[in-house]
Amino acid sequence: MLTHTFCHIPLVGPKLESQLWLNGIRSWEDALAPSHSILSPKRADHISRHIRESQSHLLADNPYYFAAGLPSNQYWRLFPAFRAKTAYIDIETTGMNGYEDHITSIALYDGSTIRSYVYDQNLYDFKDAIKQFDVIVSYNGSCFDIPFIESFFMIKLPQVHIDLRFLLRSLGYSGGLKIIEKQIGISRGELDGIDGFFAVLLWYEYVRNNNLNALHTMLAYNIADTVNLERLMVFAYNRKIELTPFYADHVLPAPSEPASPYQPHPGIVASLTRKYYSR
Repeated sequence: MLTHTFCHIPLVGPKLESQLWLNGIRSWEDALAPSHSILSPKRADHISRHIRESQSHLLADNPYYFAAGLPSNQYWRLFPAFRAKTAYIDIETTGMNGYEDHITSIALYDGSTIRSYVYDQNLYDFKDAIKQFDVIVSYNGSCFDIPFIESFFMIKLPQVHIDLRFLLRSLGYSGGLKIIEKQIGISRGELDGIDGFFAVLLWYEYVRNNNLNALHTMLAYNIADTVNLERLMVFAYNRKIELTPFYADHVLPAPSEPASPYQPHPGIVASLTRKYYSR
């Protein structure tokens, strides 16, 4: 989709981009052809110069150039071109009490490898790991995960950020992550019914009683939140591409679900459910 995109070019908005497509200028290559009746010589030269610049930045694997010109609600166009440099991330915390709380775990998935970073174990390794990526995909990360990470580690995450909460909302899907997963047919299996509050309970059960079953269940939940982001990203991209003339050539196959290194333990889930939800 990126090589069909023109609205990252200064003075080219969605309306002009649509006009270009309708008049047969559907790709950067089309726009670099000798002449087009729709474009004045001055405008054609302006667009051609920026397309050559765009080709150079695409060849250099530089998504920041395109993100600087695109509105954030169009960042989805970057996904296939920079998928290999994309990290899906989700965090768990001790709660929502501001400065009193800290990150308990971060799951990072790159489309093939799952990594977990855990408080008082390897959590600070995340700071170096995330530097390998130029694009971050999250759900509601712009409001929660990213600010929390930046505050906790005292760092700035400069990556291009695609927040699926807002991308999916533009397609008519709203609500929490689990609600949307169910709407499009993603099953959580044994993790169904576990939410962010339950993850906090699992963490404290681990800390207070050194209960590894609780920790592994929390990490399994954190990982499920994260790996499902890839499926949602592909789903949203395909729905967006349906609205363009390029659907037939650019639809993406649904990704396979990776095997998680951690599994939920039904016994600890049942125990904490009885303890905290049966009062």
